[in-house]
Amino acid sequence: MLPRKVFFTKGVGRHTDPLVSFELALRDAGIEKFNLVTVSSIYPPYCEIVEAEKGLSELFPGQIVFCVMSRMTSNEQGKRIFASVGAAIPPDPSLNGYLTEYHGYCNGEDAGRHAEESAAYMLKTAFEIEPARTFNITVEADVEDCTTVVAAAVFVI
Repeated sequence: MLPRKVFFTKGVGRHTDPLVSFELALRDAGIEKFNLVTVSSIYPPYCEIVEAEKGLSELFPGQIVFCVMSRMTSNEQGKRIFASVGAAIPPDPSLNGYLTEYHGYCNGEDAGRHAEESAAYMLKTAFEIEPARTFNITVEADVEDCTTVVAAAVFVI
């Protein structure tokens, strides 16, 4: 089972209940209708990156969907939180790339850049090559009530 396509999405949810906050973040990201299964950080060979709308159009409510997800939930008022997925795509499409999850409290660091650099490091040390492309999807939010942020790479089989 090798994913053919992947799309990237992010969302924020706020509620007094952590579970509802997570659900609202998934809704904001457009992926709440799926049974999400998180997987480790491999970008599959020959996988096409598509826009979220295109990827979502090929999925059905209730479907088991694999994803690499970064998630952070907090109720610490006044804090700022983030979730990021970084990607490193190899120049040879027959090789796998890497996706990295990074989340936490904002401290002035460029979280998206950190996630990208981690993915690039994994690719470089696995194949001794430079990535053809790196990028990230990152979301930040100020904590109000209970706040959840999610960033995800969602696979289409």
